[in-house]
Amino acid sequence: MSYKLPGPKTLGVLERGIPLFRNGLRYEQDRQQAEQRGHRSGSQIVISRAKGDFIWDMDDNRFIDFQNGWATNPVGNAHPEVIEAVHKAHQQYGFHYDHPLRYELAEKLLPTMPHPSLNRFNYEVSGTEAAESAIHLALTHTKRRYIIVFSSAFHGESLAGKVLSGFQTRDTYMEAWNGGVIRAPYPYSEQIPAGMSREQYVDYCLWYLEHQIPNSVASKKNIAGVIVEPGLAEGGNWIPSVEFLQGIRRICDKHDWLMIADEVLTGLGRTGKMWAVEHYQVKPDILVVGKNLSGGIEPCAGIAARDDILGANNDFASGSTFAGTPAGCAAGLKTLELYERYNLVENAAYLGRVASNFMTPWEEKYEIVSQVRSNGLLIGVNFRSPDPNMDDWWFSRSVRSRMLANGVWAISDRENTIRLYPALNMNESVLREGLQIMEEAIDYVNRHGSIEGNSPAWPTGVAGF
Repeated sequence: MSYKLPGPKTLGVLERGIPLFRNGLRYEQDRQQAEQRGHRSGSQIVISRAKGDFIWDMDDNRFIDFQNGWATNPVGNAHPEVIEAVHKAHQQYGFHYDHPLRYELAEKLLPTMPHPSLNRFNYEVSGTEAAESAIHLALTHTKRRYIIVFSSAFHGESLAGKVLSGFQTRDTYMEAWNGGVIRAPYPYSEQIPAGMSREQYVDYCLWYLEHQIPNSVASKKNIAGVIVEPGLAEGGNWIPSVEFLQGIRRICDKHDWLMIADEVLTGLGRTGKMWAVEHYQVKPDILVVGKNLSGGIEPCAGIAARDDILGANNDFASGSTFAGTPAGCAAGLKTLELYERYNLVENAAYLGRVASNFMTPWEEKYEIVSQVRSNGLLIGVNFRSPDPNMDDWWFSRSVRSRMLANGVWAISDRENTIRLYPALNMNESVLREGLQIMEEAIDYVNRHGSIEGNSPAWPTGVAGF
């Protein structure tokens, strides 16, 4: 099976629609320039329908879904029971702010927290708003001015989210808004300076946090806390060490800072535990919730915090017209019911072991694979170029493009990484089939990755992705 992408119906939608959106004026020009340089435009699809482990494009080509709505569909695409619960809530409540489901969901969600001290909840619409809410809560509780964030972290696309995130391209022209944000290094295993070992780099990052920032950047008495992803998701699904997360907790305790765990993507079973911080035996002071909470059908997010932080904070202000909607809470209640009924957290841990066993040998088998990493179903594969004249990311895009042409949909956006987010209830045979197709794509690009000159020989391109 191999699809020619985009198919004619999909191409018709793209040609009609892309000019209406961001960069619409330059898309066709970039595509033509790529073809003139010898590149093929990237494979693209537009989804016509989704169900369970699969999605279909406008030309009715079927794909195994490792993209998973950007990790928002824990029970698969368009789960009928979640849709039914949402429809019932719409019929019964329409939209009103105060309704019993918001209390019922909080009562069901809070007992799942990694520590019983996280016993209060505040609803938000999205993970972005929830991260912002957590920051404002920390500032108002401590009555301090600064928050520490990490390089290549991602906390959303709002104004505050861009400032809090660690991507340089996200905060262009926003330098004046960065005053209260202090960035610290996050220990990537492939971005290690000065010949350090991975362990030494972790030690350095913790030293920077503990000593360099309070001694040279801002007084420790004016820092409210640290926000950290216990799995650097948008930054490439990097898995931190136990020493790093436990070190952050120790430093926060030492300096009287709050530790905020952004579990928008890593939480609710993605890593094979209900919350990723459980792998590290650390207790956050504030925990950010999103994505998986509502089964991929309705937006619903929020923050959980200690009683003394969220129980009586008159300076904290947050919320939204659409925070904790009846439909969002109904989706959350049904999703958590499905988690219990089918033991989805344990199933994610099992599928994660299946994937790890399947993928780990790739580092030795294929020159272009530099690292395979996973924590449950938080999975990343990094690629490197064997040719100094070719960028690393060309190879990740090449593999991803061939995977798509052969029926597997995964994420490769800004890094030399392919990220996978299978549903927590994905059929094991479908998972194995998708990984087998991915390996075939890696093997193909590993063998046919260059031709004479500097033009890539694989089915991908600079434009069109």
